[in-house]
Amino acid sequence: MLKGHPDTVAKNAKILIVEDDAHERQGLADLLSLWGYETETAADGSEALEKVAPFNPAVVISDLRMPRVTGMELLRQVHEVHPGLKFIMLTGQGTIEEAVEATKLGAFNFLEKPVDTKRLEVELRNCLERQESERQLEAAHRRLRDLGFLGNIVGKSKKIQEVTTLISQVAPSRASVLITGESGTGKELVARTIHDLSPRRAQPFVAVNCAAIPETLMESEVFGHEKGAFTGALERRVGCFELADGGTLLLDEIGEMPSATQAKLLRVLEDSKVRRLGAKSEISVDVRVLAATNKVPEEAVAKGQLRSDLYFRLNVVNIVLPPLRAHLEDLEELTTALLEDLKQKHNRAVKGVDSEVLQAFHRYNWPGNVRELRNVLERMLVTCSGDTLSVHELPRGFGRSGITETEDQLRLRPGMTVSEAERRLIFETLESTQNNKTRAAELLGISLKTLHNKLKEYGAQSED
Repeated sequence: MLKGHPDTVAKNAKILIVEDDAHERQGLADLLSLWGYETETAADGSEALEKVAPFNPAVVISDLRMPRVTGMELLRQVHEVHPGLKFIMLTGQGTIEEAVEATKLGAFNFLEKPVDTKRLEVELRNCLERQESERQLEAAHRRLRDLGFLGNIVGKSKKIQEVTTLISQVAPSRASVLITGESGTGKELVARTIHDLSPRRAQPFVAVNCAAIPETLMESEVFGHEKGAFTGALERRVGCFELADGGTLLLDEIGEMPSATQAKLLRVLEDSKVRRLGAKSEISVDVRVLAATNKVPEEAVAKGQLRSDLYFRLNVVNIVLPPLRAHLEDLEELTTALLEDLKQKHNRAVKGVDSEVLQAFHRYNWPGNVRELRNVLERMLVTCSGDTLSVHELPRGFGRSGITETEDQLRLRPGMTVSEAERRLIFETLESTQNNKTRAAELLGISLKTLHNKLKEYGAQSED
């Protein structure tokens, strides 16, 4: 007999129930109908084989021990014709050997009778989510194969294909992923694609840039705080782990997170429990954590910027993004895709870019990577007077990186201190980027947080 009775939830999916006990069969059908599923029943495996094709179920719930055609034989025969169809096997006399065999044949799970309704509800939800995830991945693979797109990631080069293949492999899992690469290569885009191709796609995706959060506010931002936890905590604040509950959390520039906060983060990853600052109890969270950094992780660990235990916990899978200069064969496709997006953003109707622009793009080193390409295209689009982007719309001085221009202008003298040379380089770079601190930090090869700290230091020195 069935135990328990969960709340009614509409699922709008077809479920075929195969059970030789008429009472159990009808009980399951009634229960699943209450949950919102469309059901069909079969008294044994032979009848089920006749109904699979016309009913076209999303999931088959089948008893294992039945006369004529057993559940195991049903599973074997159906998967020869419909390999993507999910099975949940039921038995009152199950053995470990049977469970292993059913799993090898493709069964999603193996439940013992009497069926626990809460467990069945969860397994059905998980089964359907996995099926939808596989469907999305298959569609993504077709798009990647035909057009060179995976989500919003563009490119048919070998390096990008390696990245997209790895993304499609890890997306359906719960594994932590460490995404590394230079600034502007698209680390957040990769994280979003992993989320969108995972069973968590309908749940929140939360991205936190650790380099942009002051050290004093880091723990509050990540873990949350209670009212009165510290001076200025006038109300309760939910941290990013709670905001991302059920979904995916991206910790960008993880190497900029203070070591003490990294230690607390490691515990959350291991226990799946978070405690707000000032709270007495912990809160359970279900979050898949992705991390990103523009540093070389091993060097960050050696320098003490990234805890080794956290690094090993996050680095279950490492996705390394190549700089744009390493896959220039994707430039034309990237330019087209980015321009289409920018045309919608600015409501501009241009045909594209002329061949001279593409030639100039191929000659450039792109220190800011895809982000810089997008910025250049956006500037060209908003200043374009014709229907095609030409070399006349290229930014002044395009073709030389900001660092090269700054080095040309920077004048050093014998006896100048290293700190003064550093100060001049930073201010010259800021001037060359029209005070765009994010771009300046990229050109200088430092994080935005480090640049802000340097500017504060210079401000304090000026006051002194």
